[in-house]
Amino acid sequence: MPVSRDFLEFCLDQLRELPGISAKRMFGGAGLFHEGRMFGLIAGDVLYLKADDSGRRLYEEKGTGPFRPYRNRDSTMPYYEVPAEILDDPDELGEWARASMRVASKSGTRTAPGRRRG
Repeated sequence: MPVSRDFLEFCLDQLRELPGISAKRMFGGAGLFHEGRMFGLIAGDVLYLKADDSGRRLYEEKGTGPFRPYRNRDSTMPYYEVPAEILDDPDELGEWARASMRVASKSGTRTAPGRRRG
């Protein structure tokens, strides 16, 4: 699911107050990283943030669901669609992103950083 350059730049701009954010294009989409850990992804011009069991409820209450990498399969990933009203509010988005960074930091897995913004 491709991501447009404009949408990627918009998301990074909305997250500009958070230090150390980087993006890396992957499989047509993009991964969002903090300290080498992926905490979000963008696919099909939709922003998804990583959530654990407790955070997932917040997304579901807002009416959004998990990222489904394959249309013809029921599999999901622990990334949830960010509601439009959150995406449009940099302060609120920053809070949601920080929660996702905490979830990602618990995973312990680090990957190579993408291009740096800041």
